[in-house]
Amino acid sequence: MKRFLGRSGIEVSAMGLGCWAIGGPFWEGETPHGWGEVDDRESVRAIHAALDLGVTFFDTANVYGAGHSEKVLGKALGTRRSDVVIATKFTAVFNEETRQVTGSDVTPEGIRSACDASLRRLDTDYIDLYQFHDNGYPADKAVPVRETLEMLVAEGKIRSYGWSTDFADRARVFAEGEHCTAIQLQLNVLDDNPDVIAVCEEHDLAAINRGPLAMGLLTGTYTAATKAAMNDVRGEKAPDWMKYFRNGTPNPEWLEKRDAVKAVLTGNGRTVSQGALAWLWARSPKTIPIPGFRTVAQVTENAAAMEFGPLTAGEMAEIESLIR
Repeated sequence: MKRFLGRSGIEVSAMGLGCWAIGGPFWEGETPHGWGEVDDRESVRAIHAALDLGVTFFDTANVYGAGHSEKVLGKALGTRRSDVVIATKFTAVFNEETRQVTGSDVTPEGIRSACDASLRRLDTDYIDLYQFHDNGYPADKAVPVRETLEMLVAEGKIRSYGWSTDFADRARVFAEGEHCTAIQLQLNVLDDNPDVIAVCEEHDLAAINRGPLAMGLLTGTYTAATKAAMNDVRGEKAPDWMKYFRNGTPNPEWLEKRDAVKAVLTGNGRTVSQGALAWLWARSPKTIPIPGFRTVAQVTENAAAMEFGPLTAGEMAEIESLIR
């Protein structure tokens, strides 16, 4: 399965890989923002497995693991850089040694500095998709950010850009930019966002889906008794925006929604996660889910979803009636 990265014309696999988890732990004060401990060797093996399975799109951010995710991805891709499309993000300022997030910088100088640092960590001379990583930044202040990104395109450092935001008004500001090609939004079968999807369809932008498996709830392995580690973004000290987990355990409200649609998702021999990805492909021709990973097994299972393809119209209607 293939899809286009919006109006850029860049072709990518219909599923990408989200590289947040492979960055390992990082914090803002005492609040964890990573996914716990990680094995870099397994991360590299998983990326190689993805390449062998036809995955060509990889999404990371400078702040994931305070730069560590970009380094691991760059190392894993090696000489195969030209075979893939790399998306990364900017805004956060952090200390790579202490793995502490210390602030943010959206000045033209700050954006340029962040871009150069990402290029070094990724060991590449261009970024395919460079994304503004501030969900709620005021729409009326975003034009200077967009203009800086247009200059980076003109200089050849990036090929295109987008905004990681769940708000339609913000997406529309970036959509006016010539080389904007994607909006990254929270989207999964339990948690729709019709307003931002509508902007993507109207302006021919890719709708890159973070949280496609609801932070793990749609993998089928999480129960009410599951307990996330203290250094996990889903743990007891989770940030305020973490809605899928509460006090370190899965939120019962979201587990109930998952269980309501599980039978439909697992039809035709799919796993829960494969069904969740299939829902996203059926949701819009613009969607490109980027499930996270830490192991070869996770990558293998999720990549196999491309063999099943999207849910049918009947399955989509059944899920709508069950969950909405």
